[in-house]
Amino acid sequence: MSRVVFLVMVLIGSLWGALIEKKVPILCYHRFGVEVADSMTIKNSAFAEQLAWLKTNGYTVIPLDTAAQYMQGKIKSIPAKSVVITVDDGHKSVYSDMAPLVKKYKIPVTLFIYPSAISNAKYAMTWEQLRELETTKLFRVESHTYWHPNFKKEKKTLSSEEYAKSVEKQLGGAKKKLEERMGHEIKYLAWVFGIYDDALLVDAKKSGYAAAFTIDRQHASSGDNALALGRYMVVSKHDIKAFEGMVNGTEDRMPKDKKEVVKY
Repeated sequence: MSRVVFLVMVLIGSLWGALIEKKVPILCYHRFGVEVADSMTIKNSAFAEQLAWLKTNGYTVIPLDTAAQYMQGKIKSIPAKSVVITVDDGHKSVYSDMAPLVKKYKIPVTLFIYPSAISNAKYAMTWEQLRELETTKLFRVESHTYWHPNFKKEKKTLSSEEYAKSVEKQLGGAKKKLEERMGHEIKYLAWVFGIYDDALLVDAKKSGYAAAFTIDRQHASSGDNALALGRYMVVSKHDIKAFEGMVNGTEDRMPKDKKEVVKY
């Protein structure tokens, strides 16, 4: 009888564990610099302050892949105070300004890249720099579409056939190009301008992405669609108090109408 009770308790525990929502704060950055050049530029000193705050307050920066697998139930547990750091676009300041601090604190970072800019645009890194960053085992390249489109505008201005081809290029084409250039599987996507809809979520899945990330200001959660997981965009106006609210869940728990809206 006791054995039956034990098995029932184990089963109930397993089911309860599966029902508990798993949440992780994911941060999104863009550019870095000694001074603030624009709203999307984080001063190096501010970023250093944020990393020091995470360390002092017992947070562990984990890889995006670890967080995604945890939310999908493929990994049973992660450190209690986990956080993920991502950077969109591939600006050269990631290589010159961010990388030294990443190496100092030995933290994993995911770079969401759109390949059309790499080794082409003056503001962007080169393929050689991206590969060099990956050799440190601290950086990992993932997809940010092919050339950073505005899907809302394209849907309005292109024919249905042209739009479908564009989406295929932006999602599947970017994945293929990045895999060719970086030599590893591309599993994750960051939605450009945070724009997505139900059809795009389906397209992302068809293109082979395991998960995709928005800039909806909330913790990524196992209760959400895996192709629309939240991130907090960190911009120059955010002081350490605002940063703390993103990481510890204060902002996540706020009513939607009270949450800050941060746009490009």
